[in-house]
Amino acid sequence: MKIKQTFSEGDLSRILEMAWEDRTPFEAIETLYGLNESQVIDLMRKEMKPSSFRMWRKRMASRETKHKALRSSEVKRAYCPTQYKR
Repeated sequence: MKIKQTFSEGDLSRILEMAWEDRTPFEAIETLYGLNESQVIDLMRKEMKPSSFRMWRKRMASRETKHKALRSSEVKRAYCPTQYKR
């Protein structure tokens, strides 16, 4: 699946960061940036070293929190409360 959008460096960095975060579901990335899960995977493959991509894919395969439908109903947020310090 080809990614047809061009993202600013800041947006690209944020997409990659959100993809790495365990608690940020793919649906949040799609809502904010219009990339579905397979497009995020393609983007990560393109932007990362092969070994880092494999490590990321292995981690994501075991994370229920990356898929909103698989999440526990107890999870009400997409990030850790201490993630955004003020």
